[in-house]
Formats: sequence, structure tokens, C-alpha cells
Amino acid sequence: MVAIIDYDAGNIRSVEKAVESMGFETALTRDRETILRAGHVILPGVGAFGDAMKLLNSYGLTEVIREVATRQIPLLGICLGQQLLFEMSEESPGVEGLGLIRGSVKKIPSGNGLKVPNIGWNSLETKNKGRLFEGIENGAFVYFVHSYYCAAEERDIVKAEIDYNVTVDASIEKDNIFACQFHPEKSSETGLKILKNFLKV
Repeated sequence: MVAIIDYDAGNIRSVEKAVESMGFETALTRDRETILRAGHVILPGVGAFGDAMKLLNSYGLTEVIREVATRQIPLLGICLGQQLLFEMSEESPGVEGLGLIRGSVKKIPSGNGLKVPNIGWNSLETKNKGRLFEGIENGAFVYFVHSYYCAAEERDIVKAEIDYNVTVDASIEKDNIFACQFHPEKSSETGLKILKNFLKV
């Protein structure tokens, strides 16, 4: 069973449909025991960092997600879900993230004719042999919607990047923790392959 954490932060139904389309049972839940019984856990999300952390805290999910990491249950953060894994964000000064990944979330700089937010398809530069990208060619296109980007301190955990006025950590992997700044559930066959690779872990 795949637990999709429901904390009122958007794009949950599209993730659910994508996972179910591959034949996996899902549970949209904020129940601790259900999450900790799951074979895989997905933390989706769109919106603001501070608002999302407030919701996670109010539902008692912050410690549950940390326990998922401690128990080595495969965990996938998507879009805002990736950012929440980090320690802090320029979007919400003074708000602590989950702190599972060392580093911070920063505002994408404007300029060079590139608009912020970054909305649309971008080509990935894969690196460091990420398990999510097994069988996926370097340069594959995936779909992004974001104004902030993650900057991981440990560069070897970065498995894909894009260049958008700055080097954006498009995907990270550390032990049982995986994350994508892009939306695999909206990234056609490439995105479904990435989700399938996660669900095989």
C-alpha cells in the first residue's frame, strides 16, 4: 500500500491517480499508523512553505514523517514536498522545515528573459546514478511549477539538475528519502517511469 499524506496542500488527487494507474493500492491519509504500515510514502504539495509546515504541525504529521525516515520506509517528496524536507526556506523566514535534508530553499533569481515562477517542461541533467532515473535517458523532459528551488549541502545526493538562471536541484536521493522538484504525475511517460522506479524500491 502507498500512503499519500493528506494535509490539504494540493496536487494529491493527481498523484493518487498516477499511482493507481500502475496497479498500486493507495491511501490518502494523515493517520499515523496507516502511514507507518505503508510500503511507500509520498509527500506531495503545492503552495507556500510556511503554510504547509503549519498544516503538517497542526495534523501531527511532522514527527510521523521523521519516523518514516527513521524506519527506512521509502519516502518521496514532490514539488513543495521536496522543499519541506529541507531545513528552511527564504519563502518563510523563521519557519523550520522537516530537516531531513541539510540545505535550504531559495528564491529563483529573475533575469535573462526567464520568468518566475518556472512553469513548463525542462530537460533534466541526471547525475550520481539516482535510482529514480533507472532506464531514463539524460535530457528527458519533465514538468515544473515553482518559484523557489532547493540547494542541498551534500552535493552527492543530487541526482538531477536543471539550469534556470541558477542550478536547481531537481531531484535528490539520500538513503530511503527521494524527492523531485518537478511533478512526475504530470510528466507523461517519463514521470510514470520515475514513479514506478520509486515504487520498486
